[in-house]
This record gives sequence, structure tokens and C-alpha cells, in this order.
Amino acid sequence: MTAPSPHERPLIVQSDQTLLLEVDSPGAEACRAAICTFAELERSPEHVHTYRMTPLGLWNARAAGLDAEAVTAALTTWSKFPVPETVLARLVETMDRYGRLVLADDPRHGLVLVGRDRAVLEEVVRAKAVAPLLGPRIDEHTVGVYRAERGRLKQALIKLGWPAEDQAGYVDGTAHPICTRPGEAFALRPYQQQAVAAFAAAGSGVVVLPCGAGKTLVGIGAMAAAGARSLVLVTNTVAGRQWRAELLARTTLTEAEIGEYSGERKEIRPVTIATYQIVATRRGGLHPHMDALSGEDWGLVVYDEVHLLPAPVFRMAADIQSRRRLGLTATLVREDGREGDVFSLIGPKRFDAPWRDVEAQGWIAPAVCTEVRVTLRDEERMAYALAEPEERYRVGATARSKLAVVEALCASATGAGEPTLVIGQYLDQLQAIGERVGAPVLTGKTAVAERQRLYAAFRCGELGVLVVSKVANFSIDLPEASVAIQVSGAFGSRQEEAQRLGRLLRPKHDGRQARFFTVVARDTNDQEFALRRQRFLAEQGYAYTIVDAEELTGDMRWDRAS
Repeated sequence: MTAPSPHERPLIVQSDQTLLLEVDSPGAEACRAAICTFAELERSPEHVHTYRMTPLGLWNARAAGLDAEAVTAALTTWSKFPVPETVLARLVETMDRYGRLVLADDPRHGLVLVGRDRAVLEEVVRAKAVAPLLGPRIDEHTVGVYRAERGRLKQALIKLGWPAEDQAGYVDGTAHPICTRPGEAFALRPYQQQAVAAFAAAGSGVVVLPCGAGKTLVGIGAMAAAGARSLVLVTNTVAGRQWRAELLARTTLTEAEIGEYSGERKEIRPVTIATYQIVATRRGGLHPHMDALSGEDWGLVVYDEVHLLPAPVFRMAADIQSRRRLGLTATLVREDGREGDVFSLIGPKRFDAPWRDVEAQGWIAPAVCTEVRVTLRDEERMAYALAEPEERYRVGATARSKLAVVEALCASATGAGEPTLVIGQYLDQLQAIGERVGAPVLTGKTAVAERQRLYAAFRCGELGVLVVSKVANFSIDLPEASVAIQVSGAFGSRQEEAQRLGRLLRPKHDGRQARFFTVVARDTNDQEFALRRQRFLAEQGYAYTIVDAEELTGDMRWDRAS
């Protein structure tokens, strides 16, 4: 490409590995496209977006085919100031670590670990975490690998800072054609087509798309491309049945070809949809359902909401490295810091579409985020002050002073014809809200059939307000919801905040925006945790307006066309 002129260079590269992108610059979009392949977006307020180069991001770039020369060229081309030499040296060293070790399938010896750098191979074979996973030494550059340990070896190597390039390939699995229906029944958007193509070319990896952007269709596209028996792992039974409905509507699969493996049913069919909970079930020290599913000859395993993988499912992912694997998520943020395990066991990030970009294209609804601060009564403030430290968040988050605010918000929203979700963490608080606003409460104890009935009533407009616990955080399709009121959450979980906003982002038929309210107790750690929770969405470009409860409830009119 032609080198941009100085005034078109929007990038500032800093010595701490951060990249500052001036979004109002003429070259901002081209620069963003160049750097997003190797740098992770950290913050995206109005005028300057912050990206950071991390080892995981740079290794992702190497896995996608970029080398240090290409990354260096992108930085030097778009930076308005000289790029610090320390940054260039560090990125070269980091990217050079990927691929010095290679996992390969040797015709004579089976699975082997090959050291392109002998010193690195000698270092890792002596590591305590690696040695038990290896077989006999073959020569000075090659060591055997127990095939069942392929995944755990990759996990161990990435923790040592020497990620292996996995060239061992994949088995095809038992063939089973999955044909998509023609026309509008299966019309992928451009970014969905790109995501399917990027995954199909690689064979394993993660696709990151905003909530409401159609990750399920990407999964179906990947299944059609694989043309083999497929296992889909989902967060809960309701999500699984939504997948089933989509498969029946979008493909030529029949009901007899799709099995449900959950607490209620144990069906293994050419396409099987299983819940993480049933896979993680342990009896007598064993995981019987995991073993049953792992023994099938799958050609593709799809991990819906891959950022939520529980530890036992990570174990399953480690056991089936010979199968093609697709992870789907709105955010790779994990509060336990196990993003590296997702990289090593599911695969590198293959496609990522920023939330605001998808919104600008009209594929998800625009959203307004508001933090409503409630002043506690004197007795509530004293109860908070006297509570044990580990109980203070619950005391503040469930303060009864929030109830009147939630009631006013619900009344105003339903009066304007806005379908409303009230979302919280604590069941006693949700029951009190349900009684106050006259709405049903849906929790983890609600039977699957009743959940489906309530969701259906909400979708058709029979219910204007639905009170839900964290069971509705994930994979629930309620496109009609346009208002969400969050009353409590899982402490400072950024991922949960993103998922809850995501319940609102399905495009509205009249183009109106969604409204996301977080009701927070002032002068408590509820307020502090709210700030932490908002970080991921702020990084995606969503700004929170902070208002006093008295100010908001005093005038709650809004225009549906706004």
C-alpha cells in the first residue's frame, strides 16, 4: 500500500506495549484493521482508543500467519512518532517463541514434539510439568508424545512461554452431511461469512462476535463445512433447545438426527447438543457423561460461550485434540485468567468483530447505559457498616431502598411499551422485586418447561416484565427485550456485564435503542464493583451516564423512536 502522509498517521506506540489510536484521524480505520490482528482493544472512549500487545495476542497473530516483520511494518507505517526500539525488540522476541516447538504426526513414531531450536527442546523436556506427558526420546530434535496428552502438553508449554505450533492435523470423524437451506433461511451476513471461512481454513480456533450478532449461524456454517458428526456444548438446556430449533430451521437436518444430552435426556445422534453441566457431572471420582461423549467419532466440537468453560470441560477439550474445535463467544475475558487455556486447547482467535462496528452496520441494536445511584436509608447504611467484610457486597447490593427505584423504572418502561428484564444475583432480592412489580421470577430452580413457557410469553408480549437470575445471562434469545434493569451481580465480573447487556442487542423492528440500567447502592462496595464490571463495555465504546435515583424517577418519560 502507499505510505500514509504524516497527518493520516493516527497511531502512537508507547514503550509499555500500548498503542493509542486517534479515532478521528483520516487513517484511523485502515490503521485499526492493521493492528487488530495482533493487539487487543483495552479501552475505547470517544477520541482515543487504547490497544495492547500481549504475548497471547502476538502468538495469536503468528498462528494466523503473521510474522514479526509484518507487525513491525504495521507499527512503523501508521505511527506518527518513531516506534520505541524496545517495543520492536520485544515483539520480535515474543513472536519468535511461537513455533520453535512443533507438534507433528510422524509416519513411524506417531505424535512427536519437534524442536526447531534444540536448546528450547532440552529446556522443556526437563520441566516438571512437561516430562510426564512425553514418550521416548527419538533423536536430538524429536521426542515422542503420548497421543492422549496432546492437549495437556500444549497447556503446559504455553505456561512455560514456549507455545507449540500444532501441525498434527485432525481426523475427519464420521461423515454426516449437514446442508443449509437455500435463500433467506440461511443467509449469512458478510462478517459471518468471513468468520466461517477463517475457521474452516484453520480447523480449530475461536470466533468472537457481540451478543446478538448471530454466533449460532456461524456455528451452523462451520458444521456444514465440516460435513461430519458434530457435538455442540452449551450453557444450559434452554440454550440447547434454541440451537436445536435453529438447526431445524436453517438446515435439512431432521429431528431424528439431532440429539439432546442433558439432565432430562441422554440422546447421542449425528448432531448432539450437550450442556456443560452434564459433561462436568462427577460420580465416584469419574465423569461418566464426558467419557461417553468423548468416545464418539466427532468431526467437529462446538463450544458455545467458550469463555465459560468449566475446568472439567477443559479436560475434555484436552482429550479430543484430534477433533476440529470451534469456540464461540462475545468476549474472551475470563475472571480466572484462563484465556491461555482457551488458546491452547480450543485454538487461537480466528475472527473478531468489534461491538461498535457491528452496531454501526445495523446488525445489533444501539444501547444507552445508565448507572442509577440509590442513597440508602440510615438503618441500611448502619447494617452495611456493621456487616462482616465478606457479606458487605450482598448487604449493599440487596438494600430494600432499591425496590422503589426498580418499581418506578419497570412502570415507566412498560408504560412506554418496552419489554423489560430485571436481572440479579440474589434469589430473595429477586422474589421481593417480583412481588413488588407483579412479575414472574425465573431462577435456576425453575423447570425447563416453565422457563420455555415464560420466555415464550415474554416474546409474544403477554409478559411485559420478567425477573430473572443469572441463568438468563447466557445464550437466551429474547429479541423483544429493550430494557434491562440490573440490581446485583457476580461482584466485579466484566464478562457478566457484557452478557447482560447482550440480552438487549437483538435489532429492534423499529430501529429503537436498547436501555441498560444498573441500580447501585451509593457509598458501598456495590458502587466499586459496578465500576469494575463496566470496564469491558467501556472498552467496547459504551459510555455509562451516572444519575441519582431521585432525578431519574422524577421524570421517566422516553421516546420509543429515540
